[in-house]
Amino acid sequence: MIPRLVVAAPASGSGKTTVATGLMAALRARGLAVSPHKVGPDYIDPGYHALAAGRPGRNLDPWLAGEERVAPLFLHGAAGCDVAVVEGVMGLFDGQGDTGFASTAHVAELLAAPVVLVVDAARQSRSVAALVHGFATFEPGVRIGGVVLNRVGSQRHEELCRSALEATGVPVLGAIRRDDAVATPSRHLGLIPAAERGAEAVRAVERLGALVEHSCDLDALLRLAATAPPLPGPAWDPSEHVTPVEGGPVVAVAGGAAFTFSYAEHVELLRAAGAEVAVFDPLRDEALPDGAGALVVGGGFPEVHAAELAANAPMLAEVAAFPGPIAAECAGLLYLCEELDGRAMCGRVPGRARMTSRLTLGYREAVAVAESPLTRPGERFRGHEFHRTALDTEAGPLFRWRDGRDGYGDERITASYLHLHWAGSPEAAQRLVSSSRSPSALR
Repeated sequence: MIPRLVVAAPASGSGKTTVATGLMAALRARGLAVSPHKVGPDYIDPGYHALAAGRPGRNLDPWLAGEERVAPLFLHGAAGCDVAVVEGVMGLFDGQGDTGFASTAHVAELLAAPVVLVVDAARQSRSVAALVHGFATFEPGVRIGGVVLNRVGSQRHEELCRSALEATGVPVLGAIRRDDAVATPSRHLGLIPAAERGAEAVRAVERLGALVEHSCDLDALLRLAATAPPLPGPAWDPSEHVTPVEGGPVVAVAGGAAFTFSYAEHVELLRAAGAEVAVFDPLRDEALPDGAGALVVGGGFPEVHAAELAANAPMLAEVAAFPGPIAAECAGLLYLCEELDGRAMCGRVPGRARMTSRLTLGYREAVAVAESPLTRPGERFRGHEFHRTALDTEAGPLFRWRDGRDGYGDERITASYLHLHWAGSPEAAQRLVSSSRSPSALR
């Protein structure tokens, strides 16, 4: 039995991240063990959640991992916690395409969790009640247990909104005044990751915690969370999906400010498959971890750090000459190519990458067309794209889908814009560890 809440909103930009992150921090400040979660394929919000809760932020995505795994993954992440807070994505009912699949509402139903609706009250008063009434009655399987009013202008404004909402029967659990001091800086793909902001991010999360503590009824929120029923079935266990490889191969995983995108379950699956995971920073380190037999270079913002990455010639040379398997996603693909915005990169993937003004995003059901460390031709993978760069290449592709093609693969490299959640494709972790080069083979 894990008390839990889903923090949702009518639309993006309503204040979900402010309320969810602040609530996690405020509950932790009370001495509670808080489990942080995020609906959908987001990497940045979970970084702030991790700061607020002191535990890894975890994603719950029915498309990437399979809807049958949402509750088990939740139970895995929330084990031993007093309460869980799940931040939604986009508007409450916005899912894949024109459906509700993988929406916040879908995940709330899979978790049998009550929803706290964050409503941007700016420029409206009585209309708030019409909006909340519509959301509360749109899907009978979704239980909206309370409202948090955000960007409230004054005491009188709050009173008008509260009075109007009485007719809906949905209680107001908080009212947050407009406060530009708690805004989180953004750039071309959304919020700036917490890992890049350092101590400033810690202070920002502390301010959010204090804001929610002051503005919301934490006791009422905890009582609402406690109304969630027990979830049937066991927690997800990475050891049930992979087989340990003898010898404990070392898998080096890129980290640091340029490569901040990763799902917590990836490292857990690698370790369950027998790997020793060693993190390295392509911006700062001049050598790969000792004995590395495989590399994982995940997502992030190499375009922001291209000059520094290009200046670290020793690391570029290490990766260029690395003989073991490499798994690269999005930022990793850019790092492996010949150039990024005119600056020399590792040269392992033929082609040149560049920033564009076009945002490419969305779920993809991809079919592998090349054999690589992680893929076999004909296999299907569910992934997600989210970038503003383009790769100019004549090589590949690694994947095809209905109206697109992507990536590069050979016997040593899996490189693509496609972000995968390995809980939905555990063979990726198994294959990478199994194909790792042993230290003796690297000498």
